[in-house]
Amino acid sequence: MMNETNYDTMFGKMAVEQGLCTNAELHRCLEKRQSRRKVNPVGLEDLMIDLGYVTLSQAQRLKDTIKESKAAVHRIPGYQILGKLGAGAMAVVYKAKQLSLNRTVAIKVLPKRFTENPEYVERFYKEGQAAAKLNHNNIVQAHDVGEAGGYHYFVMEYVEGKTLYDDIAAGKVFAEDEALDVIIQVARALAHAHSCGLIHRDVKPKNIMINAAGVVKLADMGLARETTDIEAAKSEAGKAYGTPYYIAPEQIRGEIDIDGRADIYGLGATFYHIVTGRVPFMADDPADVMRKHLREQLIPPDHINTSLSAGASEVIEVMMAKRKEERYNSVEELMADLDLVRMGQPPIRARKRFDVSLLEQLEDGQAVEAEGEFPIQQAVTRYRTAILILGSVIAILMLIIILLIFSS
Repeated sequence: MMNETNYDTMFGKMAVEQGLCTNAELHRCLEKRQSRRKVNPVGLEDLMIDLGYVTLSQAQRLKDTIKESKAAVHRIPGYQILGKLGAGAMAVVYKAKQLSLNRTVAIKVLPKRFTENPEYVERFYKEGQAAAKLNHNNIVQAHDVGEAGGYHYFVMEYVEGKTLYDDIAAGKVFAEDEALDVIIQVARALAHAHSCGLIHRDVKPKNIMINAAGVVKLADMGLARETTDIEAAKSEAGKAYGTPYYIAPEQIRGEIDIDGRADIYGLGATFYHIVTGRVPFMADDPADVMRKHLREQLIPPDHINTSLSAGASEVIEVMMAKRKEERYNSVEELMADLDLVRMGQPPIRARKRFDVSLLEQLEDGQAVEAEGEFPIQQAVTRYRTAILILGSVIAILMLIIILLIFSS
């Protein structure tokens, strides 16, 4: 049996990971439980219910998942379970030893309740198959996928480290150099995936891991799709697949012809988050967040973090252009600019992308609405302001002259 401490640890961690409560709320519960330990001891689950952080039904679902996953891991032959790494809405991940090769791995297990839905099972296997097509140092490697005792599992490389989300949740704001190192490594992973005909579609801090040696690993191919899979694209038409804070506008609209530029947008939103300490668009409701991705102008990241270089800010703004035609054409094009910014030079391609899209819109007779305050915009604004001031001064002088003429 799982002892109370281990159960409480798993319960609290899963509650946070599934978005039922915040890290701060969990810490408050742990502190309150500690203060009551000698007088009136209470389990974490009961305390979280009493404080209104989780409901009875939510607590029961967490309890069922913990009980079920504990039974599941002992039914996977050839592996010794060492502990739980995390849990999401769709799966639980364990640290394990592969006995035949004496190596540490991570095993993702699909909860039993999802096995009754063929769509969930198919997506689970597609994740493993997609990951298996990729072989890159900056991508978490797939080892095996299968079924045992009615449970579906996916064995992958174990990464000793943390996720970008862990740092963000701890309040860290990345320095530009450190952020560039992370983003460049993820860009390399995406370049490899795109060259293999796969779009990730869910680039975000939780899916980016950093090991003890500082190597960045892109994880979770759960939403990955082959660019040539027209049938899958048509079946998903009109549906928004992705995470609201990092999702590209064309994914929100459920467009069929999604390509690598959607991943560039997600990486740009991630870049924005780690250098500013906040997501690009914030709202209480996920639908409102997505509406902002579609319609609201992005606040330039260097307006929030003033220590950020203009070059890095320009790159992020082009990565997050609402029209995919105004973003980088490819990850390789993006990496060229990232390398320039890292060397302290201006991002040539970012400025060229902006200039070209601006000229195209003017040629088509469109009103130009740029994503941020680029140099052209700033010059135009200053020019208009100067004209207004000059006009006001001339008007005042004319009025003074007229008054002097009439007074004499």
